[in-house]
Amino acid sequence: MRKRTSKKVKRRRRIHFGIRKNVVGTPEIPRLSVFKSNKGVSAQLIDDVNAVTLASASFRDKDLSKGTKTEVAKQVGINLAKRALDSSVENVVFDRSGYIYHGLVKSLAEGAREGGLKF
Repeated sequence: MRKRTSKKVKRRRRIHFGIRKNVVGTPEIPRLSVFKSNKGVSAQLIDDVNAVTLASASFRDKDLSKGTKTEVAKQVGINLAKRALDSSVENVVFDRSGYIYHGLVKSLAEGAREGGLKF
C-alpha cells in the first residue's frame, strides 16, 4: 500500500525546491536550514559545497529550559548562534525550508540574530 502525502506537505516541498534553487551555503556563509515538526523545531548550518553540517541545535538539547514552543524555538536559535560563533561563522543565508516566516520559524530567526548571527 502506498503512503499518501498531504497537499500541505507537497506544497511546502515545492516551495522548498524553489528556495533551494537560489540559496546555497558556502564554507564562509553557510545555509541556516530550519526543520519544524509538531513537537518542536531544529536548525542546522550547512556548507553545501562540501556537504557538511557545521553546527546544529534542536528542541531536544538538554540545556534548554521549559516553556512554550515559541520560547524554545528562540532558545534553539540562540544556541545555534553560539555554536556558529564558536566555529567562527558570523554570516549565514536563511533557508526557511518552505515554511511560512511566522511563529516558530520567526522566533528561531530572531533568536539566531539575538545570538549574533547576521542574515
